[in-house]
Amino acid sequence: MSGWQPSCPLEHLRLRAQMLAAIRRFFDERGLLEVETPLLCRATGTDPQLDFFSSQFNLPPHQHNLFLQTSPEFAMKRLLAAGSGSIYQICKAFRNGEAGRFHNPEFTMLEWYRLGYDLPQLMAEVADLLQHLLLPLQPSLMLTQISYQQLFQDSTGLEPFSFDVDSYQAYAVANGFTEAINLCGDDHAVWLDFIFSHCVQPNMANHTIYLVHGYPAIQSSLARLALDDPRISERFEVFVNGVELGNGYFELSDPLEQSARFDREIAYRASQGLPAVCKDELLLDALQSGLPDCSGVAIGLDRLLMIATDSKSIDRVLAFSIKNA
Repeated sequence: MSGWQPSCPLEHLRLRAQMLAAIRRFFDERGLLEVETPLLCRATGTDPQLDFFSSQFNLPPHQHNLFLQTSPEFAMKRLLAAGSGSIYQICKAFRNGEAGRFHNPEFTMLEWYRLGYDLPQLMAEVADLLQHLLLPLQPSLMLTQISYQQLFQDSTGLEPFSFDVDSYQAYAVANGFTEAINLCGDDHAVWLDFIFSHCVQPNMANHTIYLVHGYPAIQSSLARLALDDPRISERFEVFVNGVELGNGYFELSDPLEQSARFDREIAYRASQGLPAVCKDELLLDALQSGLPDCSGVAIGLDRLLMIATDSKSIDRVLAFSIKNA
């Protein structure tokens, strides 16, 4: 096949169009407003796990450094603070340094926010949407909700909320991941990410939607903490067939706490020699003005289409992947 041709079969493009139309009908029927926000902004997220694309905007007499957004989250929260009501968006997002079986540096994201919803209500809506989209194609699909603590302990025998580095190191060695000792050091959050992705996710059952809730607070910079246990954040993740599809939060609305979390992530980036970023002051101003109680979630639509088509690589659901863009 010549390099100019699409990465994926044309029938997958047709299924993508059908899926996007079905998503819009789903939210239309539930009264959510579809919005568009800028992909090119003057600030980006501080998450040390994410790299970004930047560009110079020449507006004489000055040059401005702009960023392609890794998520539309900050701009959507500004709309929520302005009184938009419940909203959703289907857009492109960009993450540098990510390419592989499940990653393309440019990808399609569905993100939505529900005013007045707690996390169980939002998880129920996520389940409704995924079943609506996938059950006609995979009628044997099951649904399970489980706490992060229970899933982690059941899979590894380790306690995720109290960090014993010796136990984590011994587990890694016993399971053939000796490289984790140098990669993770004494960083609890990095150990959790490594063990979850290498030892928990691969053991998730096929034909199953997992809604995993109650994540450790050290892994959630944008979620509120549980009132009855500050070790736990109001966060969940959704997986299908062991593939991570997205993150959901009961959104943090305290501007001082959010600013402090940004500061900690910026300091960590500096300590690791990662590219410098600044806090999004417009988001903090919006939080200061008042973000209504809400829950939000983002889902990767390319990965969802991979599951719907039983594709082994993200290339097979993109018109043109980075390999032939």
